[in-house]
Amino acid sequence: MVIPELRAYANNIIPKTRYSGFYGTGLEQRLKILRPDKIIICGVCTDICVMHTTADARNRDYKVEIKESTVASFDERAHEVALEHMEKILGAEIIRDL
Repeated sequence: MVIPELRAYANNIIPKTRYSGFYGTGLEQRLKILRPDKIIICGVCTDICVMHTTADARNRDYKVEIKESTVASFDERAHEVALEHMEKILGAEIIRDL
């Protein structure tokens, strides 16, 4: 189901069935065509799907940006640890909320 605010972008939605947006999807092929300067990742859960997608993007040498207010988790501590891991270990740029 696509929320009303995103219906105009429905042709750009890539469904996924695993933690990473890269696994078994057309995301990698789409990115090869688009050749983005960076990938902006958002969603839930920070410590699961966001982190796995970020790791796969960084392993493919994409620059990754994550705005803190666009990711969330059911576990606040895991959320914070995941943000720190993605920044310090994976090399993603984390845009912290003020």
